Amino acid sequence: MESSEITILLVDDEPDTLEFLGYSLEKEGYKVLKAKNGHEALNLARENRPQLVILDVMMEGMDGMETCTEIRKITELKNTLIAFLTARGEDYSQIAGFEAGADDYITKPIKPKLFISRIKALLRHYKEVPANNDIISLKEFTIDKSRYVVIKNSTEISLVRKQFELLQFLVSRINKAVTRDEIFTNVWGEDIEAGDRTIDVHIRRIREKLGIDSIKTIKGVGYKFEEG
Repeated sequence: MESSEITILLVDDEPDTLEFLGYSLEKEGYKVLKAKNGHEALNLARENRPQLVILDVMMEGMDGMETCTEIRKITELKNTLIAFLTARGEDYSQIAGFEAGADDYITKPIKPKLFISRIKALLRHYKEVPANNDIISLKEFTIDKSRYVVIKNSTEISLVRKQFELLQFLVSRINKAVTRDEIFTNVWGEDIEAGDRTIDVHIRRIREKLGIDSIKTIKGVGYKFEEG
């Protein structure tokens, strides 16, 4: 997609940060929306369906974590990318951020060139939501790729974006072991910062939400989705 076709929602309660980062994004041709708090961000996100939300973690009222969680509940925004903004020294857990549904995090202050480089790296992984339903039927459950939901025993189970993509990737390699490197490359992308624990956290949450033991841990290698 051309930069002029991309809408970015920038959320921060510091006016200087909104101005500085917003200016850097607009110079690159992106359409930039700005919100000063979580509630305002949710309204703008619903109305405009941005491709990317850049979200400050520490905000009064509805903080970044809560806002991210609420965004992930909106079906139309399931494919929207979310990057957290964190200040150096803040008491912030990256794992908690990924569990809330974030795709990446950016530490501020950050130089404009590096900031834009990180944004471009993120946007390379944006995918349009498919227009038609794409159903994968398995013995234990069904995956609806268009709506980012898993259906088990007639009940819809919502997964955050990365959990869904991770499950989908493992299912696409059914009964085959996949390495951590393969998972990072195909789900997160080589230029997205994520640690080894990130995969483990998402795998654990998928198992818990779906109540399955089909995802096997292959020690020293990675994971495998088994279906007999």
